[in-house]
Amino acid sequence: MDLLPCGHAANAADYRSCAHLVAERPPDHYGWFTGVGLEYDRLCGDCAKRDEPRPCLMVVCLGCADRVDEYSELLGWIGRPEIRHRDTAPRGMWTTADCAVEPVDDRCVAALPGGWLVLTEAGLVEVDRDGPRFVAPVSVPSSPSEHHPARLTLHASPDGRHAAAVTDYGRYGVVLDLVTGDPVRSLDRGDYHYHQTCFPLAFLGSGVVVSATDWNRLDAFDLSSGRLLTGRDTSWSGDGPAPEHYLDYFHGALLPDPSGRRVLDDGWVWSPFGMPVVLDVAAWLGGDVYATEHGMDLSARDCWDLPMAWVDDHTVALQPIGRYDRPAVAGVEVYDVVRGRRVGAFAGPVGRMWGHDGLLYVGTVAGLEVWDPEEGARTGVVEGFRPNAQNPRTGRFAELADGRLRTWTPTP
Repeated sequence: MDLLPCGHAANAADYRSCAHLVAERPPDHYGWFTGVGLEYDRLCGDCAKRDEPRPCLMVVCLGCADRVDEYSELLGWIGRPEIRHRDTAPRGMWTTADCAVEPVDDRCVAALPGGWLVLTEAGLVEVDRDGPRFVAPVSVPSSPSEHHPARLTLHASPDGRHAAAVTDYGRYGVVLDLVTGDPVRSLDRGDYHYHQTCFPLAFLGSGVVVSATDWNRLDAFDLSSGRLLTGRDTSWSGDGPAPEHYLDYFHGALLPDPSGRRVLDDGWVWSPFGMPVVLDVAAWLGGDVYATEHGMDLSARDCWDLPMAWVDDHTVALQPIGRYDRPAVAGVEVYDVVRGRRVGAFAGPVGRMWGHDGLLYVGTVAGLEVWDPEEGARTGVVEGFRPNAQNPRTGRFAELADGRLRTWTPTP
Protein backbone atom coordinates (compact mmCIF):
# COMPACT_ATOMS: atom_id res chain seq x y z
CA MET A 1 0.00 0.00 0.00
CA ASP A 2 1.43 3.38 -1.04
CA LEU A 3 2.29 6.09 1.44
CA LEU A 4 -0.24 8.92 1.25
CA PRO A 5 0.69 12.63 1.47
CA CYS A 6 -0.59 12.66 5.07
CA GLY A 7 2.29 10.29 5.93
CA HIS A 8 0.26 7.12 6.42
CA ALA A 9 0.09 3.93 4.39
CA ALA A 10 -3.67 3.44 4.46
CA ASN A 11 -6.83 3.75 2.40
CA ALA A 12 -7.56 7.25 1.16
CA ALA A 13 -10.55 9.26 2.42
CA ASP A 14 -13.12 10.55 -0.04
CA TYR A 15 -12.06 14.16 0.51
CA ARG A 16 -8.87 16.22 0.78
CA SER A 17 -7.72 18.47 3.60
CA CYS A 18 -4.92 20.90 4.36
CA ALA A 19 -1.85 19.69 6.25
CA HIS A 20 -2.86 21.60 9.39
CA LEU A 21 -5.77 19.20 9.91
CA VAL A 22 -3.44 16.18 9.98
CA ALA A 23 -3.08 16.07 13.75
CA GLU A 24 -4.18 14.08 16.76
CA ARG A 25 -6.45 16.98 17.73
CA PRO A 26 -7.11 18.87 14.50
CA PRO A 27 -8.29 22.50 14.73
CA ASP A 28 -11.76 23.55 13.65
CA HIS A 29 -12.25 23.78 9.92
CA TYR A 30 -14.23 25.12 6.97
CA GLY A 31 -15.82 23.14 4.17
CA TRP A 32 -14.82 24.12 0.62
CA PHE A 33 -17.30 22.87 -1.94
CA THR A 34 -15.72 21.10 -4.88
CA GLY A 35 -18.56 21.87 -7.29
CA VAL A 36 -19.53 18.20 -7.57
CA GLY A 37 -22.83 17.56 -5.81
CA LEU A 38 -22.47 18.28 -2.09
CA GLU A 39 -18.85 17.10 -1.88
CA TYR A 40 -16.42 19.33 -0.03
CA ASP A 41 -12.81 19.41 1.12
CA ARG A 42 -11.64 20.59 4.55
CA LEU A 43 -9.47 23.63 5.32
CA CYS A 44 -8.21 25.10 8.59
CA GLY A 45 -9.01 28.75 9.33
CA ASP A 46 -5.73 30.13 7.98
CA CYS A 47 -5.87 28.16 4.73
CA ALA A 48 -9.52 29.09 4.27
CA LYS A 49 -8.51 32.78 4.15
CA ARG A 50 -6.29 32.28 1.12
CA ASP A 51 -7.47 33.63 -2.21
CA GLU A 52 -6.53 30.32 -3.80
CA PRO A 53 -6.61 27.50 -1.24
CA ARG A 54 -6.31 24.67 -3.77
CA PRO A 55 -2.51 24.24 -3.36
CA CYS A 56 -3.08 23.63 0.38
CA LEU A 57 -5.09 20.48 -0.23
CA MET A 58 -3.74 16.96 -0.14
CA VAL A 59 -5.05 13.42 -0.05
CA VAL A 60 -5.43 12.08 3.51
CA CYS A 61 -6.15 8.64 4.89
CA LEU A 62 -9.34 7.45 6.52
CA GLY A 63 -7.81 7.72 9.99
CA CYS A 64 -6.88 11.38 9.52
CA ALA A 65 -10.36 12.07 8.12
CA ASP A 66 -12.02 10.33 11.08
CA ARG A 67 -10.11 12.54 13.53
CA VAL A 68 -11.31 15.66 11.72
CA ASP A 69 -14.90 14.43 11.82
CA GLU A 70 -14.63 13.54 15.52
CA TYR A 71 -12.64 16.41 17.02
CA SER A 72 -12.93 19.35 14.61
CA GLU A 73 -15.99 21.56 14.33
CA LEU A 74 -17.26 22.70 10.94
CA LEU A 75 -17.32 26.52 11.17
CA GLY A 76 -18.80 27.43 7.80
CA TRP A 77 -18.81 26.98 4.06
CA ILE A 78 -16.67 28.35 1.23
CA GLY A 79 -17.99 28.45 -2.31
CA ARG A 80 -21.20 26.81 -3.49
CA PRO A 81 -22.30 23.23 -4.01
CA GLU A 82 -23.37 22.01 -7.43
CA ILE A 83 -26.93 23.06 -8.26
CA ARG A 84 -28.27 20.98 -11.12
CA HIS A 85 -30.58 22.55 -13.69
CA ARG A 86 -32.15 20.39 -16.40
CA ASP A 87 -34.81 22.89 -17.33
CA THR A 88 -37.51 22.26 -19.90
CA ALA A 89 -40.82 24.10 -20.26
CA PRO A 90 -43.25 22.75 -17.61
CA ARG A 91 -46.50 21.47 -19.10
CA GLY A 92 -49.81 22.27 -17.49
CA MET A 93 -53.34 23.60 -17.83
CA TRP A 94 -54.10 27.25 -17.05
CA THR A 95 -57.22 29.10 -15.96
CA THR A 96 -57.50 32.83 -15.32
CA ALA A 97 -60.43 34.81 -13.91
CA ASP A 98 -61.04 38.19 -12.37
CA CYS A 99 -61.45 37.86 -8.61
CA ALA A 100 -61.68 40.81 -6.21
CA VAL A 101 -61.41 38.60 -3.12
CA GLU A 102 -58.38 39.55 -1.01
CA PRO A 103 -56.86 37.03 1.43
CA VAL A 104 -55.61 38.29 4.79
CA ASP A 105 -52.16 36.94 3.89
CA ASP A 106 -50.58 34.37 1.58
CA ARG A 107 -51.45 31.49 3.96
CA CYS A 108 -55.15 32.26 3.83
CA VAL A 109 -56.08 30.34 0.67
CA ALA A 110 -56.96 26.63 0.86
CA ALA A 111 -58.15 24.04 -1.64
CA LEU A 112 -61.72 22.75 -1.83
CA PRO A 113 -62.84 19.84 -4.04
CA GLY A 114 -64.47 22.24 -6.49
CA GLY A 115 -62.52 25.45 -6.01
CA TRP A 116 -60.81 27.48 -3.32
CA LEU A 117 -61.55 28.87 0.12
CA VAL A 118 -60.25 32.29 1.12
CA LEU A 119 -60.00 33.90 4.55
CA THR A 120 -60.60 37.62 4.15
CA GLU A 121 -60.98 40.42 6.64
CA ALA A 122 -64.75 39.91 6.41
CA GLY A 123 -64.62 36.13 6.84
CA LEU A 124 -64.58 33.00 4.68
CA VAL A 125 -65.30 33.24 0.97
CA GLU A 126 -65.63 30.29 -1.41
CA VAL A 127 -64.38 30.86 -4.96
CA ASP A 128 -65.35 28.49 -7.77
CA ARG A 129 -66.20 28.66 -11.46
CA ASP A 130 -69.41 30.55 -10.62
CA GLY A 131 -67.50 33.26 -8.76
CA PRO A 132 -67.14 34.18 -5.07
CA ARG A 133 -69.68 33.27 -2.37
CA PHE A 134 -69.53 34.52 1.22
CA VAL A 135 -69.63 31.60 3.67
CA ALA A 136 -69.27 32.88 7.21
CA PRO A 137 -67.56 35.42 9.47
CA VAL A 138 -64.56 34.18 11.43
CA SER A 139 -63.31 35.24 14.84
CA VAL A 140 -60.03 33.97 16.30
CA PRO A 141 -58.92 35.30 19.71
CA SER A 142 -55.64 37.18 19.60
CA SER A 143 -52.53 35.90 21.38
CA PRO A 144 -49.83 38.58 21.17
CA SER A 145 -46.21 37.46 21.00
CA GLU A 146 -42.95 39.35 21.24
CA HIS A 147 -41.17 36.65 19.26
CA HIS A 148 -43.18 36.33 16.03
CA PRO A 149 -45.90 38.48 14.48
CA ALA A 150 -49.22 36.67 14.50
CA ARG A 151 -50.10 35.08 11.16
CA LEU A 152 -53.51 33.71 10.32
CA THR A 153 -53.47 30.45 8.37
CA LEU A 154 -56.38 28.67 6.73
CA HIS A 155 -56.86 24.88 6.49
CA ALA A 156 -59.66 23.05 4.67
CA SER A 157 -60.72 19.42 5.03
CA PRO A 158 -60.25 17.11 2.01
CA ASP A 159 -64.02 16.64 1.64
CA GLY A 160 -64.66 20.39 1.73
CA ARG A 161 -67.04 20.20 4.69
CA HIS A 162 -64.89 21.96 7.32
CA ALA A 163 -62.25 24.65 7.58
CA ALA A 164 -59.99 25.87 10.36
CA ALA A 165 -58.60 29.35 10.87
CA VAL A 166 -55.63 29.30 13.24
CA THR A 167 -52.96 31.71 14.40
CA ASP A 168 -49.45 30.51 13.62
CA TYR A 169 -47.12 31.44 16.51
CA GLY A 170 -50.33 31.94 18.45
CA ARG A 171 -52.47 30.00 20.87
CA TYR A 172 -55.96 29.87 19.38
CA GLY A 173 -57.99 28.78 16.38
CA VAL A 174 -61.49 27.78 15.32
CA VAL A 175 -63.05 25.05 13.16
CA LEU A 176 -66.15 25.90 11.11
CA ASP A 177 -68.78 23.88 9.26
CA LEU A 178 -68.77 25.25 5.71
CA VAL A 179 -72.35 24.08 5.06
CA THR A 180 -73.92 25.89 7.99
CA GLY A 181 -71.22 28.51 8.54
CA ASP A 182 -71.23 27.72 12.26
CA PRO A 183 -68.16 27.28 14.48
CA VAL A 184 -68.01 23.64 15.63
CA ARG A 185 -64.81 23.60 17.72
CA SER A 186 -62.67 26.17 19.48
CA LEU A 187 -58.94 25.41 19.50
CA ASP A 188 -56.49 26.19 22.32
CA ARG A 189 -53.00 24.70 22.55
CA GLY A 190 -52.10 26.16 25.94
CA ASP A 191 -49.79 28.97 26.94
CA TYR A 192 -46.40 27.23 27.10
CA HIS A 193 -44.05 28.43 24.33
CA TYR A 194 -46.86 28.51 21.77
CA HIS A 195 -45.09 31.37 19.98
CA GLN A 196 -42.32 29.09 18.70
CA THR A 197 -44.21 27.11 16.05
CA CYS A 198 -47.00 27.19 13.53
CA PHE A 199 -50.30 26.03 14.99
CA PRO A 200 -50.40 22.20 14.93
CA LEU A 201 -53.53 21.24 12.99
CA ALA A 202 -54.51 18.79 10.25
CA PHE A 203 -57.71 17.34 8.83
CA LEU A 204 -57.80 13.59 8.38
CA GLY A 205 -60.26 11.78 6.15
CA SER A 206 -63.87 12.81 6.53
CA GLY A 207 -64.89 14.73 9.64
CA VAL A 208 -61.77 14.26 11.80
CA VAL A 209 -59.49 17.07 12.91
CA VAL A 210 -56.19 16.72 14.76
CA SER A 211 -54.91 19.66 16.79
CA ALA A 212 -52.61 20.40 19.69
CA THR A 213 -54.40 20.66 23.01
CA ASP A 214 -51.18 21.30 24.93
CA TRP A 215 -47.55 21.95 24.02
CA ASN A 216 -46.78 18.21 24.01
CA ARG A 217 -50.17 16.67 23.20
CA LEU A 218 -52.23 16.12 20.08
CA ASP A 219 -55.86 15.04 20.05
CA ALA A 220 -58.28 13.94 17.35
CA PHE A 221 -61.96 14.90 17.33
CA ASP A 222 -64.98 13.71 15.40
CA LEU A 223 -66.44 16.97 14.11
CA SER A 224 -69.94 15.61 13.52
CA SER A 225 -70.39 14.69 17.20
CA GLY A 226 -67.60 16.64 18.91
CA ARG A 227 -66.37 13.38 20.44
CA LEU A 228 -62.75 13.05 21.55
CA LEU A 229 -61.26 10.06 19.73
CA THR A 230 -57.91 9.87 21.53
CA GLY A 231 -58.57 9.97 25.26
CA ARG A 232 -55.51 8.97 27.29
CA ASP A 233 -53.39 10.03 30.26
CA THR A 234 -50.28 11.99 29.26
CA SER A 235 -49.71 14.03 32.42
CA TRP A 236 -46.63 14.09 34.65
CA SER A 237 -46.21 16.11 37.84
CA GLY A 238 -42.45 16.33 37.38
CA ASP A 239 -41.77 14.25 40.49
CA GLY A 240 -40.00 10.94 40.10
CA PRO A 241 -39.33 9.15 36.81
CA ALA A 242 -41.33 10.29 33.79
CA PRO A 243 -44.18 7.94 32.83
CA GLU A 244 -43.61 5.61 29.87
CA HIS A 245 -45.78 7.66 27.54
CA TYR A 246 -44.76 11.15 28.65
CA LEU A 247 -43.66 13.23 25.64
CA ASP A 248 -41.01 15.95 26.03
CA TYR A 249 -41.62 17.48 22.59
CA PHE A 250 -43.18 20.70 21.31
CA HIS A 251 -45.54 20.00 18.43
CA GLY A 252 -45.29 22.14 15.31
CA ALA A 253 -46.91 22.34 11.88
CA LEU A 254 -48.66 19.11 10.86
CA LEU A 255 -48.61 17.82 7.28
CA PRO A 256 -50.59 14.67 6.33
CA ASP A 257 -49.22 12.33 3.67
CA PRO A 258 -51.27 11.83 0.46
CA SER A 259 -53.08 8.77 1.85
CA GLY A 260 -53.70 10.19 5.34
CA ARG A 261 -51.91 7.31 7.07
CA ARG A 262 -49.04 9.40 8.45
CA VAL A 263 -48.50 13.00 9.54
CA LEU A 264 -45.21 14.89 9.55
CA ASP A 265 -44.79 16.98 12.71
CA ASP A 266 -42.37 19.93 12.46
CA GLY A 267 -41.70 20.34 16.18
CA TRP A 268 -38.74 20.88 18.46
CA VAL A 269 -37.07 19.78 21.68
CA TRP A 270 -34.75 21.45 24.14
CA SER A 271 -31.81 22.51 23.73
CA PRO A 272 -33.45 23.75 21.40
CA PHE A 273 -33.21 21.57 18.28
CA GLY A 274 -35.67 21.13 15.47
CA MET A 275 -36.86 17.52 15.28
CA PRO A 276 -39.23 16.50 12.48
CA VAL A 277 -41.22 13.45 13.57
CA VAL A 278 -43.42 11.07 11.59
CA LEU A 279 -46.64 10.04 13.34
CA ASP A 280 -48.64 6.92 12.43
CA VAL A 281 -52.12 8.41 12.75
CA ALA A 282 -53.76 5.34 11.20
CA ALA A 283 -52.50 3.29 14.16
CA TRP A 284 -53.46 6.12 16.53
CA LEU A 285 -57.06 6.26 15.38
CA GLY A 286 -57.12 2.49 15.11
CA GLY A 287 -56.64 2.00 18.85
CA ASP A 288 -52.96 2.68 19.64
CA VAL A 289 -53.80 5.77 21.69
CA TYR A 290 -50.14 6.54 22.47
CA ALA A 291 -48.93 6.39 18.85
CA THR A 292 -48.33 10.15 18.75
CA GLU A 293 -46.19 9.93 21.88
CA HIS A 294 -43.90 7.43 20.13
CA GLY A 295 -43.38 8.86 16.66
CA MET A 296 -40.31 8.29 14.48
CA ASP A 297 -37.86 11.22 14.59
CA LEU A 298 -36.01 11.82 11.34
CA SER A 299 -33.18 14.13 12.40
CA ALA A 300 -31.96 16.69 14.91
CA ARG A 301 -31.67 20.05 13.16
CA ASP A 302 -30.58 23.57 14.02
CA CYS A 303 -33.97 24.96 12.99
CA TRP A 304 -37.64 24.20 12.53
CA ASP A 305 -40.68 25.86 10.98
CA LEU A 306 -39.17 25.57 7.51
CA PRO A 307 -40.54 24.21 4.21
CA MET A 308 -41.44 20.52 4.07
CA ALA A 309 -43.43 18.35 1.66
CA TRP A 310 -44.45 14.76 0.98
CA VAL A 311 -42.95 13.37 -2.22
CA ASP A 312 -45.15 10.26 -1.90
CA ASP A 313 -46.66 8.21 0.92
CA HIS A 314 -43.24 6.96 2.03
CA THR A 315 -40.94 9.91 1.32
CA VAL A 316 -40.65 13.43 2.70
CA ALA A 317 -38.51 16.39 1.69
CA LEU A 318 -37.18 18.90 4.22
CA GLN A 319 -35.40 22.23 3.82
CA PRO A 320 -32.56 23.01 4.40
CA ILE A 321 -29.70 20.49 4.41
CA GLY A 322 -28.16 20.37 7.86
CA ARG A 323 -27.82 19.08 11.39
CA TYR A 324 -27.92 20.74 14.76
CA ASP A 325 -24.10 20.79 14.97
CA ARG A 326 -23.17 22.29 11.60
CA PRO A 327 -24.09 25.21 9.33
CA ALA A 328 -27.01 24.59 7.00
CA VAL A 329 -26.85 24.42 3.21
CA ALA A 330 -29.66 25.75 1.04
CA GLY A 331 -31.34 22.70 -0.42
CA VAL A 332 -33.43 19.62 0.37
CA GLU A 333 -32.96 16.45 2.38
CA VAL A 334 -35.03 13.43 1.37
CA TYR A 335 -36.11 10.85 3.98
CA ASP A 336 -37.63 7.39 3.78
CA VAL A 337 -40.23 7.53 6.57
CA VAL A 338 -40.66 3.76 6.73
CA ARG A 339 -37.02 3.17 7.63
CA GLY A 340 -36.46 6.59 9.20
CA ARG A 341 -33.34 7.19 7.09
CA ARG A 342 -32.05 9.99 4.91
CA VAL A 343 -31.88 8.67 1.36
CA GLY A 344 -30.80 11.76 -0.53
CA ALA A 345 -29.90 15.44 -0.49
CA PHE A 346 -29.35 18.08 -3.16
CA ALA A 347 -28.62 21.78 -3.18
CA GLY A 348 -30.77 24.53 -4.64
CA PRO A 349 -34.41 24.69 -3.52
CA VAL A 350 -35.28 27.59 -1.22
CA GLY A 351 -38.86 28.64 -0.59
CA ARG A 352 -42.33 27.39 0.23
CA MET A 353 -42.61 23.81 -0.99
CA TRP A 354 -45.27 21.36 -2.15
CA GLY A 355 -45.11 17.81 -3.48
CA HIS A 356 -47.16 15.96 -6.11
CA ASP A 357 -46.67 12.81 -8.17
CA GLY A 358 -43.05 12.38 -7.11
CA LEU A 359 -41.98 15.96 -7.88
CA LEU A 360 -41.33 18.99 -5.68
CA TYR A 361 -42.65 22.47 -6.40
CA VAL A 362 -40.90 25.44 -4.78
CA GLY A 363 -42.22 28.99 -4.71
CA THR A 364 -39.65 31.69 -5.44
CA VAL A 365 -39.70 35.35 -6.41
CA ALA A 366 -39.06 34.38 -10.03
CA GLY A 367 -41.84 31.80 -10.17
CA LEU A 368 -42.72 28.21 -9.32
CA GLU A 369 -39.73 25.88 -9.65
CA VAL A 370 -40.14 22.18 -10.43
CA TRP A 371 -37.58 19.78 -8.92
CA ASP A 372 -37.05 16.06 -9.43
CA PRO A 373 -35.83 14.63 -6.10
CA GLU A 374 -34.61 11.39 -7.69
CA GLU A 375 -32.36 13.29 -10.07
CA GLY A 376 -31.63 16.06 -7.56
CA ALA A 377 -32.18 18.65 -10.27
CA ARG A 378 -34.51 21.46 -11.23
CA THR A 379 -36.47 20.46 -14.31
CA GLY A 380 -38.36 23.67 -15.04
CA VAL A 381 -39.75 27.03 -13.88
CA VAL A 382 -43.27 28.37 -14.27
CA GLU A 383 -42.09 31.94 -14.60
CA GLY A 384 -43.99 34.72 -12.86
CA PHE A 385 -46.37 32.31 -11.12
CA ARG A 386 -46.33 32.57 -7.33
CA PRO A 387 -49.08 30.37 -5.89
CA ASN A 388 -50.78 30.78 -2.52
CA ALA A 389 -52.06 27.22 -2.29
CA GLN A 390 -52.15 23.76 -3.83
CA ASN A 391 -54.82 21.10 -4.06
CA PRO A 392 -52.89 18.02 -2.87
CA ARG A 393 -55.30 15.63 -4.61
CA THR A 394 -55.15 17.13 -8.11
CA GLY A 395 -51.85 19.02 -7.91
CA ARG A 396 -53.57 22.25 -9.03
CA PHE A 397 -51.99 25.48 -7.79
CA ALA A 398 -53.76 28.79 -7.19
CA GLU A 399 -52.39 32.31 -7.23
CA LEU A 400 -54.83 34.88 -5.87
CA ALA A 401 -53.38 38.39 -6.13
CA ASP A 402 -54.07 41.81 -7.61
CA GLY A 403 -57.71 41.08 -8.37
CA ARG A 404 -57.02 37.94 -10.37
CA LEU A 405 -57.19 34.19 -9.72
CA ARG A 406 -54.82 32.10 -11.81
CA THR A 407 -54.59 28.33 -11.54
CA TRP A 408 -52.09 25.93 -13.06
CA THR A 409 -52.38 22.13 -13.04
CA PRO A 410 -49.24 20.16 -13.96
CA THR A 411 -49.72 17.60 -16.72
CA PRO A 412 -47.39 14.71 -17.72
